[in-house]
Amino acid sequence: MSAAQGQGEGTPVNAERDCAWIAARIPHQGRMCLLDAVTDWSADHIVCHALSHTDPAHPLRAAGRLGASNGIEYAAQAMAVHGALVAGADAAPRQGYLTSVRSVTLHAERLDDLPGPLSVRAERLSGDANHVLYRFTLHHGERCLLEGRAAVVLDADQL
Repeated sequence: MSAAQGQGEGTPVNAERDCAWIAARIPHQGRMCLLDAVTDWSADHIVCHALSHTDPAHPLRAAGRLGASNGIEYAAQAMAVHGALVAGADAAPRQGYLTSVRSVTLHAERLDDLPGPLSVRAERLSGDANHVLYRFTLHHGERCLLEGRAAVVLDADQL
């Protein structure tokens, strides 16, 4: 299957899953919606594309730079999009809360000095109806910039 063909329900990944589509399914809006497109997904993983790290007005920039640890937010947004895709078109998006981030390794100091797109991958390792464990990576080309694991609790206010 090509990178342009999502595995989820055999649906092609195309313009329908662009920044506007993503923003409608995550709580972050405007410039805080960091992802530009879903490039591949299945029930177990998602791969997204992002160019927002090159924006001089990026909302997470501090002291004139975008540190690599901000890649965790890119990964968290990919996890939220994955949850929306897995839930299906008819389901209302569920509110997810990042409850822990572990085993994070930074392989770069910053993101804003990298030209071209970032690839954000999140892989569902385990979970149930209300708790999900993901492994995530952020790449620039073949170079891994950041990796780690994250736990997400869904609809925590209802637990």
